[in-house]
Amino acid sequence: MAEAYIIDAVRTPVGRRNGGLSGEHPADIGAHAIKGLIDRTGIDPSAVDDCIMGCLDTVGPQSFDVARTAWLAAGLPESIPGVTIDRQCGSSQQAVSFAAMGVMAGVQDLVVAGGLQNMSMIPIQSSGSVMDHALIGHPEIADPLTTSKGWTARYGDQEISQFRGAELIAEKWGFSREDLERFALESHERAARAQDEGRFDNEILPYGEISQDEGVRRGGTLEKMAQLKALRPGGVITAGVASQISDGAAALLIAGERAVKDHGLEPRARIHHISVRGDDPIYMLLGPIAATKYALEKSGMAIDDIDLFECNEAFAPVPMAWMAECAVPSEKVNVNGGAIALGHPLGATGARLMTTLLNELERTGGRYGLQTMCEGGGQANVTIIEVLR
Repeated sequence: MAEAYIIDAVRTPVGRRNGGLSGEHPADIGAHAIKGLIDRTGIDPSAVDDCIMGCLDTVGPQSFDVARTAWLAAGLPESIPGVTIDRQCGSSQQAVSFAAMGVMAGVQDLVVAGGLQNMSMIPIQSSGSVMDHALIGHPEIADPLTTSKGWTARYGDQEISQFRGAELIAEKWGFSREDLERFALESHERAARAQDEGRFDNEILPYGEISQDEGVRRGGTLEKMAQLKALRPGGVITAGVASQISDGAAALLIAGERAVKDHGLEPRARIHHISVRGDDPIYMLLGPIAATKYALEKSGMAIDDIDLFECNEAFAPVPMAWMAECAVPSEKVNVNGGAIALGHPLGATGARLMTTLLNELERTGGRYGLQTMCEGGGQANVTIIEVLR
């Protein structure tokens, strides 16, 4: 099979809720990453075959195929198309997978893949809101799942939410609130250390005066975290152990062997494996466990073969249960902090994780990195990359 290479990867700083990026049009945030990628690689933008960007809640300024809008907002050729992908939180990781598939199949040579999201401007799950349904004449449809006859016949009318899923996982694995808070505190400490040591400098394209991720908290303590109110009565999930509402974008240039040769490109990494699997949609967030086991089996690899891992910190119990079930050592996981500290701009996070993973593998001399993340509907993508430099 033909190879798919990562030529370069860049991202914006991740803005906190109502922070430095909150007033920026989502297409402009995406355009910043796309244009920065084109400039850094020196590639002729007219040679790109497609621009594939992940984004959730594609309403308002995130509607109308925002990937295409972002490409045009970057001032790039009108001849290049764009397409927007929604695989929930894994949207931009899936965008990279689709780009790699096109290159491996030989039908594309150069693809820009990534994602964007302005959660401050467009709240999570806006596309499934009662307001949206009322506007098209169906105010009685309040829930996009439990109003499906087929869904309710299979799963009933029980609550389906990421918050319930996180609580169910914590309960099933016996994680106490303090266990979760210790994990979350370490995420902030790792992210702060990474910022202080300049580990993100090569991947972040400053956006105006914003040059660092805004969500990292310093000086936190378990005592302070214990004062936070649980999201549910008697629950263990608080805002402190959940990913942050954030804004941002990231973009990668994926190239085939012919493009590498024709354009004189120097790949930074090779896409070694891509896959996606489904799991229990009620627990919703367990997908990375089965998906990781599947990916390792398909690729003929073992946990010990992987130098670094990125498992998205949607909620602390997600990577904690994944590490327990897949026997992944914590010292190899999210070494520069995760979404609890750095934020989770939904449609952009998959590409952000891959960008960070690539840079950290290069910094530490690692060879293989595995990335996975939980996604709505009980899904999970896995990508394994091999660093070449």
